Amino acid sequence: MSISPVIVRPVEAADHPTVERLWLMFRHDMADFQGGLPDPDGTYHGDRLSTALDDDDWTAYLFTSGDRPVGFAFVRAAAGPVRVLNSFFVVRGARRSGIGLRVVRDVISRHPGPWRIAFQDANAAGVAFWRRVATEFAGEAWTEERRPVPNRPDVPPDVWISFTAAEI
Repeated sequence: MSISPVIVRPVEAADHPTVERLWLMFRHDMADFQGGLPDPDGTYHGDRLSTALDDDDWTAYLFTSGDRPVGFAFVRAAAGPVRVLNSFFVVRGARRSGIGLRVVRDVISRHPGPWRIAFQDANAAGVAFWRRVATEFAGEAWTEERRPVPNRPDVPPDVWISFTAAEI
């Protein structure tokens, strides 16, 4: 499948319904690694989604290819001393096309400085992807540690990578 050029842009109010639908796909995918069933109404808890869309200290990005949404990223502490890539998602139909690496480069480059990104050991593709991202931005100057998931003693710890992205 050929994917046309991808645009990364901040989420606008008119994009909220689209991002909410993408969120459901993201949470469904994450259930493979973090467990959890949907809420009784078929949705997944959306506290993080609401915060990403409404909190001034967060920046939400939408990725589009032509008129099609292909993913999103939520950056927490966008103006803080350390940015956190809180959620990152590329739809299945666009994966393995290089889009993920292109859009994460764009997002991180918009916020130079220290970064933290969490992922799950059980997500083999995610492990390889995030280590590649850290190496691309920081060479050998990045770290990795495992931390318990707050309020979730039933799931394995998250893996956190830390690096600094230079200004370009």
